[in-house]
Amino acid sequence: MPASKDTVRVAAAGDFADVGALLDRFNTEYDDPTPGAEYLARRVEELAARGETVALLAGDGPDGVAVFRLRDYLWGDGREAYLEELYVVPERRGEGLGRALLDETIRLAREAGAVRVDLGTGENDAEARGLYESAGFTNDEDEPGGPRMLFYEREI
Repeated sequence: MPASKDTVRVAAAGDFADVGALLDRFNTEYDDPTPGAEYLARRVEELAARGETVALLAGDGPDGVAVFRLRDYLWGDGREAYLEELYVVPERRGEGLGRALLDETIRLAREAGAVRVDLGTGENDAEARGLYESAGFTNDEDEPGGPRMLFYEREI
């Protein structure tokens, strides 16, 4: 059964254990380091309480999570949103939960005054790239003659 917008909700008190568990599962699935579900739950709840971060849950399990941060936009008026994480458990992929999470992220970001959303994903994650591109996200590399965009990070 395809997911609808109604299957997505903003995480509230009592939901952050699920947020942490899904984020931990995401990193574990892709062999990325994780500080553990309890830490992630606590941290996302702290950031959400400050109004800097919004966590969304999808499905009855819940089976999907999106986390985005809002910040002031440097290049114009308004704000921008950074979609930090979007994850759907493997057994529920292809049912529309990722699309529902992405659509709700965009809707809530726009409602909060954001004029753009950005994100990063792995070059080899064809499913995620397909989702983002089908929702209108572009990569400068996709433009004729456009440069390849790279995302860098460094712990300090």
